[in-house]
Amino acid sequence: MITERVPGHGEQRFSNLDPLQFAYRSNRSTDDAIFTTLHLALTHLDKKGTYVRMLFIDFSSAFNTIVPQHLIGKLSLLGLNTSLCNWILDVLTGRPQSVWIGSSTSNTTTLSTGAPQGSVLSPLLFTLLTHDCAAMHSSNHIIKFANDTTMVGLINKDNESAYREEVRELVSWCKVNNLCLNVDKTKEMVVDFRRARRDHSPLAINGSSVEIVKNIKFLGVHIAENLTWTLNTSFITKRVQQHLYFLRKLREAHLPSPILTTFYRGTVESILSSCIITWFGNCTVFDHKTLQRIVRTAEKIIGVSLPSITNIYITRCIRKATNIVKDPTHPSHELFTLLPSGRRYRNIRSHTSRLCNSFFSEAIRLLNSG
Repeated sequence: MITERVPGHGEQRFSNLDPLQFAYRSNRSTDDAIFTTLHLALTHLDKKGTYVRMLFIDFSSAFNTIVPQHLIGKLSLLGLNTSLCNWILDVLTGRPQSVWIGSSTSNTTTLSTGAPQGSVLSPLLFTLLTHDCAAMHSSNHIIKFANDTTMVGLINKDNESAYREEVRELVSWCKVNNLCLNVDKTKEMVVDFRRARRDHSPLAINGSSVEIVKNIKFLGVHIAENLTWTLNTSFITKRVQQHLYFLRKLREAHLPSPILTTFYRGTVESILSSCIITWFGNCTVFDHKTLQRIVRTAEKIIGVSLPSITNIYITRCIRKATNIVKDPTHPSHELFTLLPSGRRYRNIRSHTSRLCNSFFSEAIRLLNSG
């Protein structure tokens, strides 16, 4: 059985799965997928003559295209016992389905392809199906969060041969595994800070060109090609303003401060702090002030003191870093290396402020100062 025991935890977990699959695993979240992607890019861009190509892949009806027999073959190779594999095969094959509207019911269709939507099992099975979708070249990395897949190509001296070969291999892998790439929704972003920039030719997948975009929404966070976060801050601000309106209405209804605070934390602070450890460190001073202004507005409405956006960021950085340090199975665990004294962690060397202000650099500084 493919299990492992994480120190400090009594639960059994998969051990030979792709470490860059961040969905449905202990101590993993969208934060981990985002800051891993950004760290790969920022570390590479810290060197001269480099740039990064990021391919954000979209699958058409990913869960509906799973072939149960093919999946069971992979589960057997992963070490699942025969009885469990047969049970999963029985669940996925011969599923009756019909549509009911009012008093009318359609004819029943029997499905033996795909996994039922709305269950916890389906996305887990998809992650197991795609566990062998990994990069061949060391200069490429495939980051996954369930069916959200991103390929990061680290390019040196304009040599894109390994990256383009990796894309071709990914397309072939999708065909073998009955996954359909939606080229229209698949996007690519090129991060290039070189002075002598040139036009980058687009990728071609299944005879269609992949659109190169200047910004993209990645796991809920808006990433721009210059890796600034003003666009992300703008989207956050627009969303939060709507909830501040309802907060004012609740105050006008004379609800007590504890209830207003609970509403704020659930509808405003949750948006302000969503994936905050991945982007806040590289925000501009203006962005910081914009976000903190929202907190001050909420304080005036509620009439109580609230945690500042900076304090939320620091608290979550320390918590996430501590969890990574305690988890040797985390793909970023090796970034937290103790110095010979055994009391402080080795700082990440950087030549650019982008890397210096990123999550890992800031997290190590906070752990060392604490």
